Amino acid sequence: MSDSIYGPYLSELERIRASLVSEIERIRAELAASLGMDPVEHCLSRIKTEQSMRDKCRRKGFPETTESALQRIHDAIGIRVVAAFVSDVYRIRTLLSQIDGVQIVEEKDYIRHAKPNGYRSLHLIVQCEERWYAEIQLRTISMDTWAALEHHMRYKKKISRNLPLIEAELKRCADELASTDLSMQTIRDMILEEP
Repeated sequence: MSDSIYGPYLSELERIRASLVSEIERIRAELAASLGMDPVEHCLSRIKTEQSMRDKCRRKGFPETTESALQRIHDAIGIRVVAAFVSDVYRIRTLLSQIDGVQIVEEKDYIRHAKPNGYRSLHLIVQCEERWYAEIQLRTISMDTWAALEHHMRYKKKISRNLPLIEAELKRCADELASTDLSMQTIRDMILEEP
């Protein structure tokens, strides 16, 4: 078997992943105490597999090296935080930006500016300890459900028949779920205003 694309740094990646998850759990507890409810439905994390990282290097035209995997591609560490409400997504983002040793170096807000297919999520690339990178995706339960279903329908399936209709229906579903997110946010806000 060939050497790891992560070189001798896999244990460092694992340490950074665990540290970020620990910080997210701390943020989660802090928000649960202030809001009176846990704002996070679930949190998943992973280190990108060797094969997936090698494939991504090839797709991007980068050499399959440790330098490419750790410095040119910024999602060797991936974390997804699924929150109950849109406002929680942005609260968590603000608190993530305040963690010592963690800096948000790139942000793509697909909630306010959805992708053409309807995909919504807040993507952050963070740099930890001025060296390691991680991608953190923040989304609501509705956004996560849509993304998971869209992935299952398209995964390794080349769609040719009815493609425009399928794409239009996926976009319609995404828009309906976004509208539901806004309605649920409004309902929660009214409940929180109750004496």
